[in-house]
Amino acid sequence: MSRRTIVVMPGDGIGRLVLNETIRILKVAGFDADYVTGDIGWEFWCKEGNPLPKRTIALLEKYKIGLFGAITSKPKEDATKELAAVLQNKGLVYSSPIVGLRQYFKLDICIRPCKSYQGNPLNFIRRGKDGGIEEPKVDVVIFRQNTEGLYSGVEWSNPDNIVYAALTSHPKFVKNFANVPREDLAISTRIFTKTGTTRIVMAAFNYAKKKGYKSVTLCEKPNVIRETSGMMFRLAKEIQRKKFPEIELWNTNIDAQMMWLTKNPENYGVIVAGNMFGDIVSDGFAGLIGGLGFACSAQMSEDGIAVFEPTHGSAPKYADYAISIVNPIAMVESACMMLDYLEEKEIAIRIRKAVAEVIKEGKIQTYDMMRMNGNADVISKGAASTRQMADGIIEKLKAKHFNNPDYEYEKNS
Repeated sequence: MSRRTIVVMPGDGIGRLVLNETIRILKVAGFDADYVTGDIGWEFWCKEGNPLPKRTIALLEKYKIGLFGAITSKPKEDATKELAAVLQNKGLVYSSPIVGLRQYFKLDICIRPCKSYQGNPLNFIRRGKDGGIEEPKVDVVIFRQNTEGLYSGVEWSNPDNIVYAALTSHPKFVKNFANVPREDLAISTRIFTKTGTTRIVMAAFNYAKKKGYKSVTLCEKPNVIRETSGMMFRLAKEIQRKKFPEIELWNTNIDAQMMWLTKNPENYGVIVAGNMFGDIVSDGFAGLIGGLGFACSAQMSEDGIAVFEPTHGSAPKYADYAISIVNPIAMVESACMMLDYLEEKEIAIRIRKAVAEVIKEGKIQTYDMMRMNGNADVISKGAASTRQMADGIIEKLKAKHFNNPDYEYEKNS
């Protein structure tokens, strides 16, 4: 097999920190690849007026696989103020480069696994029927439509005549908003297409079938958002009936789902949703397995381009600490999803079981795992640094038993 080239896009804040440690782990685990850096994020917005330069797009078009760290995004007015002086008053408008990346490459399938690690002190617990404490096992995979919906960027403030005329053609707009001054209106559209919706629902059912899940849960709001959520529910019912009759289709409203996920999270396996609700429910389930320090994701297109990233933000204040304190596991898990995608499953399993052993052993814990506030002094209070957590994973990877064919990951995780 030819040597692969991976486009690494550190981005902003802690993105660079967790990505560097993850590449160290990949190398020790035996993943043989070259890495080229793609420029993306706030730095390039400020000095070039473009947070997603064409040169980065060209790299992904060439090499197809990307590892992404994190970005900083700010409101429109604040972003404009931070532009270089030579770029001021040129009509430049900031937009999220990761959203732009998804839309440019049509990375419409987003997969966000949320699986609890045994021994993680941040795992969700509840009171059982006998009054004791229960720790349900969470093993949920969220399929999020990644390019449409509320994140598509079709928005207006003070809409122009054409847009306003279209809005006034709807009787509910006339009834509720006709007397609102046009300059007081801010409008965001929620656009679903049958093609995009069908692809994400099919991806969810195919995954459920391949991995042996017994149900797929549609998490939307079809009783109120009748056109978009309603279309998704209708298509899901049709797909389930015609192609996957052996897999149950459950339908939950997003608000009720956020309540139920802390009552019976073990009941859910595969969940599928539109862009906004998929974002919400995946963060909710991430909270049950330890928070965003454990939340990974993959996003891929029909044309074979895929980008893997943790779902946390750039946390810029942490990036300025003399010693990095952030938890790199979400980035490491995202890299494991990349390995799965590249059919490097044995390496992915080795890394995951190394992470599992570090967590179960409990000797190395980052500040979030110790329930500390994210201050610079947490290292002096016993929390592990980003580098120490990566070192712990690397130490496990080098252990002899990882090369023992009789070692079974599931029995030890």
